Amino acid sequence: MKSFIAGRAFLIENPDSVLIPLALWRASCGFPSPADDYIETAIDLNQELIRHPFATFFVRAAGDSMVDVGIQPEAVLIVDRAVETRSGDIVVARIGDEMCVKQLLIDDAGRVLLVPKNENYKPIIIDENMDFEIWGKVVCSINKH
Repeated sequence: MKSFIAGRAFLIENPDSVLIPLALWRASCGFPSPADDYIETAIDLNQELIRHPFATFFVRAAGDSMVDVGIQPEAVLIVDRAVETRSGDIVVARIGDEMCVKQLLIDDAGRVLLVPKNENYKPIIIDENMDFEIWGKVVCSINKH
């Protein structure tokens, strides 16, 4: 099976789903509660995380400009090219030959800004003379701890 990302074909060697056990109990993010050792079912991460398989790709984050929204350096990002992007979304964008991950903002004057989520960086204002393209919306960030 072939998948296409930005006009390039990539061979997907094993398109079969891998089912991972899903525990019956929920893990508390507050005060811990006793948990049963039961498995509810299996979970397919492709079904949970990927809505448009032929328009989805993974990319690894570099740098710390998005740490305030939980995207750590070396995080694996799941990017969906089929989802319509809106102001406020986290996107992967191309400016010239450079790729970046930023929050897309469209202000009241219609200006497009790519905003880092780290106060140490400044927004990028996109003007009409820039070679600019949104590659897709970040739908999930997987950080290693």
